[in-house]
Amino acid sequence: MTSQSQGIQQLLQAEKRAKDKLEEAKKNLGSNSGKGKRLKQAKEEAMAEIDQYRMQKEKEFRLKQSKIMGSQSNLSGEIEEETRGKMQELNGRYNKHMESVTQQLLSMVCDMNPEIHVNYRATN
Repeated sequence: MTSQSQGIQQLLQAEKRAKDKLEEAKKNLGSNSGKGKRLKQAKEEAMAEIDQYRMQKEKEFRLKQSKIMGSQSNLSGEIEEETRGKMQELNGRYNKHMESVTQQLLSMVCDMNPEIHVNYRATN
C-alpha cells in the first residue's frame, strides 16, 4: 500500500507541477499579448508620426514649388512682352526704310555706267 500511496502522492505532485506550469504559461501568454498590443500601438503611433511628417514636407515642397513656378511664369510673361516690343520696333523700322532700300537696290541694278576697267590695256 505504501508504494501505492507513494505513487498517488507522486501523481498528485506531478499534477500540481503541471497546473503550476500551465498557470505560468498563461501568465507568459498574457504578458506576451500585452507586449503585442504595446508593439502594435507603438507601430500605429509611429505610422501616424510618419504620415504627419510626410504631409508637412509635402506642404513645404508645394510652397517652394509654387514660389519657383510663380517666378518662372513671371519671367515668361516678361520675355513675351519684351519679344512683342522688339517685333513691333523691327516692323516699324522695316516699314520706314523699305522704300529707300528698294530704290537703292533698283538703282544699283538698273543704272549702269559703262566704263573701261582700270586694268584694261589696249593691244594695238
